[in-house]
Amino acid sequence: MIAVIDYGAGNIFSIENALEYLGCESVLTSDKAVIESADKIILPGVGAFPDAMKKLEKSGLIETIKTQAKQKPFLGICLGMQLLFEKGYEFEETNGLGLIPGEVRKLETNGLKVPHMGWNSVKIENPCALTNSMKDGDMVYFVHSYAAVTEDKYIALSSDYGGRFPALVHEGTVYGAQFHPEKSGQVGLGILKSFAAL
Repeated sequence: MIAVIDYGAGNIFSIENALEYLGCESVLTSDKAVIESADKIILPGVGAFPDAMKKLEKSGLIETIKTQAKQKPFLGICLGMQLLFEKGYEFEETNGLGLIPGEVRKLETNGLKVPHMGWNSVKIENPCALTNSMKDGDMVYFVHSYAAVTEDKYIALSSDYGGRFPALVHEGTVYGAQFHPEKSGQVGLGILKSFAAL
């Protein structure tokens, strides 16, 4: 069972649809007991870093997430991936979940339009369980104005949009995708399938 955390800041229905298409059992929930009993957890997210952290705080799920993410496969998607880091600087400095060392800063694009929106290729940097079905040059779908700044050892996939940024990060049982696997065609479905198989 995959618990998709519902805290009012998610692109939850497209993720649920993708999991259903793959035949994965999932539940949309904000219930601590359900999250704790799940085999795997997905933290979605769209919007701004400080707002999402406030919503998570209000939901009372922060400690549950921190504990569970270290015990079972955990995947943050888009803003949900950014929340995995120690700090974010969108509008104001905000503490994140601190599950992966690093911070989230405005995308450096050398003059390219922000937000970065659309399909872009990725490069495998440090292979992990979620990159098993992938190859360099695979295309995935992004919508973001901020990106993680972290050590190379945590970067499983990188992408380039006027500058290199992490597309998929990994530390222990914790994974984060800056792109939307649920909107990235067969490549994205392959990533979700690999996550479900962990």
